Amino acid sequence: MDEAEELEIGMTAPGFCLPNQDGRDACLEDFRESWVVLYFYPKDNTRGCIMEAIDFTMSLGDFEALGTAVIGVSPDSTKSHKDFCKKHGLTLTLLSDPEHEVSEKYGVWQVKKIYGKESVGIVRTTFLIDPKGKVAHVWRKVKVDGHIDAVKKKLTELKEKN
Repeated sequence: MDEAEELEIGMTAPGFCLPNQDGRDACLEDFRESWVVLYFYPKDNTRGCIMEAIDFTMSLGDFEALGTAVIGVSPDSTKSHKDFCKKHGLTLTLLSDPEHEVSEKYGVWQVKKIYGKESVGIVRTTFLIDPKGKVAHVWRKVKVDGHIDAVKKKLTELKEKN
């Protein structure tokens, strides 16, 4: 996805179906009528990704009380996701996007520079999708610390407006 095609607030969130950590397909359409926090992360069992997944898991009750599903997406396999969930006590839905088709649709599969080396992968990004399937907010190049609180705050603000 080009910079010019970047998903913005008000655009329709691209539909998808991907397997979760149990090998069952989960589709964005399954969550219509609900708010969705769709977060893309680079890799299971890496420091930032562990922290983010644990933070989201610890806040799942808050999100559920707000009528919101939380879904994580990375290129890792369903087995990797299952092991990641088991190892860290995660209870959220993690989807496997090994061909990075969905990551590309959402514009998060990009060239990154890490320690001076270029590589291609997921740039940590979170999308808040409203019950009509529209992008309600986007956080790009997410820093994990404080992120979940920022998402809950924005979600609460947007729900109060509706």
